[in-house]
Amino acid sequence: MRIRKLLAATVTAVTALWLAAAPVAAKADVLDDVMKAKKIRVAVAMGIPLFAFVDKNLKATGSDVETARLLAKDMGVELELVEITNAARVPTVQTRKADLLIATLAITPERKKVIDFSVPYATLDIIVAAPAEIAIKGYEDLVGKKIGLTRATVNDSLVTKNAKGAEILRFEDDATLITALVSGQVDIVSSQTTAIAAINERRTQSPLKVKFTQQELNLGMAMAQGEDRLREWVNNWIKTNSENGRLNAIFSSFHDRDLPADLITR
Repeated sequence: MRIRKLLAATVTAVTALWLAAAPVAAKADVLDDVMKAKKIRVAVAMGIPLFAFVDKNLKATGSDVETARLLAKDMGVELELVEITNAARVPTVQTRKADLLIATLAITPERKKVIDFSVPYATLDIIVAAPAEIAIKGYEDLVGKKIGLTRATVNDSLVTKNAKGAEILRFEDDATLITALVSGQVDIVSSQTTAIAAINERRTQSPLKVKFTQQELNLGMAMAQGEDRLREWVNNWIKTNSENGRLNAIFSSFHDRDLPADLITR
């Protein structure tokens, strides 16, 4: 019995030493997976005017969508667009339901705790707008007023923090928010400058005017944490296409303005 126990202990010890010495298999990463599959899944938040929307021919387009198409082309892979809402942007990255996200997502310290960002590829001004007859100069003028915004955005965070006493109506995406403004459900909005033109096209009786700018946001492409090779590839791609003007050409064709010259160094 003692001999059998001794032999068993010896085998266990040898096995443990062998496992410790065995080479650890290399961890596969998203960039490898994309190149092997010849396809990249890019999440975009549809329904955001000028960034991601459906045109009259029912084709997805916008500066984010066309940026995704150029990136996939340069990578030499097929593009699969994963259409999501604003509120689903960070969870989509965390749960790896997409390989990369290009969806007007602002680079913030809070988000960097749970996902990784590229260098900035675009910018977005967020504003408060209302009809001309409503006097608003700052957050303090929103007290006691009803304001609409899209859930889980920087707009949401800023209004919640700075407009104490305002009645905040949160919508799941920009398209639903725009519908509420057009129907008169709400008259004051915290959104982006690009959304105001889309709203006023349908809200002709009481168009909205920009009251004040809340913040200029740097937008980053996002990916799951730890995908360092993918992030390096994307960063190099953004830098190259910022320098050669291709990213600016896409952006300006939709937004009628140029990207800041110092964008990628911010």
